[in-house]
Amino acid sequence: MTQAPPTPKAARRQHDREIISLAVPAFGALVAEPLFLMVDSAIVGHLGTPQLAGLAIAAALLSTAVSVFVFLAYATTAAVARRVGAGDLTAAIRQGMDGIWLALLLGVAVVAVTLPAAPWLVDLFGASDTATPYAITYLRISSLGIPAMLVVLAATGVLRGLQDTRTPLYVAIGGFAANGVLNVALVYGAGMGIAGSAWGTVIAQCAMAAVYLVVVVRGARRHGASLRPDAAGIRASAQAGAPLLVRTLSLRAVLLIATAVAARMGDAEVAAHQIILSLWSLMAFALDAIAIAGQAIIGRYLGADDAAGARQVCRRMVQWGVVSGVVLGALLILARPLFIPLFTSDTTVQDTLLPALLVVAVSQPIAGVVFVLDGVLMGAGDGPYLAWAMLLTLAVFAPVALLVPTLGGGLTALWWAMTLMMTVRMLTLWLRSRSGRWIVTGATR
Repeated sequence: MTQAPPTPKAARRQHDREIISLAVPAFGALVAEPLFLMVDSAIVGHLGTPQLAGLAIAAALLSTAVSVFVFLAYATTAAVARRVGAGDLTAAIRQGMDGIWLALLLGVAVVAVTLPAAPWLVDLFGASDTATPYAITYLRISSLGIPAMLVVLAATGVLRGLQDTRTPLYVAIGGFAANGVLNVALVYGAGMGIAGSAWGTVIAQCAMAAVYLVVVVRGARRHGASLRPDAAGIRASAQAGAPLLVRTLSLRAVLLIATAVAARMGDAEVAAHQIILSLWSLMAFALDAIAIAGQAIIGRYLGADDAAGARQVCRRMVQWGVVSGVVLGALLILARPLFIPLFTSDTTVQDTLLPALLVVAVSQPIAGVVFVLDGVLMGAGDGPYLAWAMLLTLAVFAPVALLVPTLGGGLTALWWAMTLMMTVRMLTLWLRSRSGRWIVTGATR
């Protein structure tokens, strides 16, 4: 007897359960990662202002270096999820191992460049004479943890593709706790100063990578997947990740241009901009968690040759994105009297901040759609389109943002330009999702 297909309501409930089960742990892991820097800042801040300034400069360089390679997680998630959907766990884990080997190679290359170039990189930020030696020390030591962090990104992608977001959450929490303990012990207990903070972070990062490798290696042995590096597989992983690298660099360029424009407006404006950008990034974590669920679920549906299921879950996730954006925007407006004084007591900054913050709140439903469709297309392996769409968005945003101070616009006008940027992204992603060209079924795209 053939089983009747689920009703639309039952299908929605099933999709909701899948989205929640993947998105909630993913959100926890995303929030845990920035806490590394917060712990380091809190501990190093008690050493003195030059040490904290050095940490800030080094951390900015390190976070940029790691975030550029976030495609290791995104591309690996999509590729592994497809093979999971096709029912080939051996090939799924083999694909994941190729991503991990690529991460190691890229990590070693970044370290080889960073160690000798550290003084020059720090000098680019215009660090003071007192902060420079601390920045160089922290950058050189912490760069040794970059291979481990890139392995963490790739291995996280493997587990997400296997529909497991809980393990990354547990590893992130464990790494955060270990980082805090090690920092206190080495900075103060061993009297190593800022170098102790850097070594504590490196040790915690290597421990996280080791845990991930144990989990992945066990899975590989269980399913008979080879652990050896495969040149063709590593090359394929790099080719799949290249468009996502272009997308990420374009997005980073948008954020850098916005900060540069705000800096030209004055101290109050750039201070207010930094606060808004921090809040915007925090809300992005919540929306990105849904996108991560989208990457894993869409990849699995397409790998299982279920185009109709992929369309259905895409529609449902867009609804989740809109609702989440509305809720986040409302919370931002309602809670503003509580959190604005926590960031600054300067009334000039507060007055500059408020109208721009309202623009951000209004634009959150747009952001919800953008993040979800971004995740859907990543899960489908539609990287080349995402790269071209983001380049187009950058081409629209850059001249508009640069004209803001020329035309006498303030911070609010700049964040309207940021809303324009998000609207262009939404339109390009929506048109692609409507076309159906992203729906390519099978174990490989």
